[in-house]
Amino acid sequence: MSVPTPPSAPQYPQFPQGQPVQGAAPAPPAAPPKKSMLKKVLGIVVMIVIAVAVKLGIGYAFGDSPVRAEVGDCVQVTGAETSPEVETKGCEDADANYKVVKVIENTFDTNACTVGEAALAQEWDADKFVLCLDRVKK
Repeated sequence: MSVPTPPSAPQYPQFPQGQPVQGAAPAPPAAPPKKSMLKKVLGIVVMIVIAVAVKLGIGYAFGDSPVRAEVGDCVQVTGAETSPEVETKGCEDADANYKVVKVIENTFDTNACTVGEAALAQEWDADKFVLCLDRVKK
């Protein structure tokens, strides 16, 4: 009785190292270099600056802050009574419809103005005040 010989392992062609194999998929590109430490630090600094700008009220920079009119200034008040838009104007400006007669600091109480005056409460963070207004006579 003879013992069958085991089949031999498949033989793969041998190619010199570093040589591309014809018909084979190209090698994946090398990994991009890691970010430098400077770029990481700059990214962190930018994030901190953005966070501080938001915390301190970026609205002041873009005009969302309340109008800080002084006594004698004229303003244009437009919009709904529940959310008026206020803009400081020159008193000779045709759009000015109110003149500030009193500014009451650290309150949101519109009843602090004299009867007959319009009252406009303004608040931004901890800054709150009431503008007491009279109609501009034209």
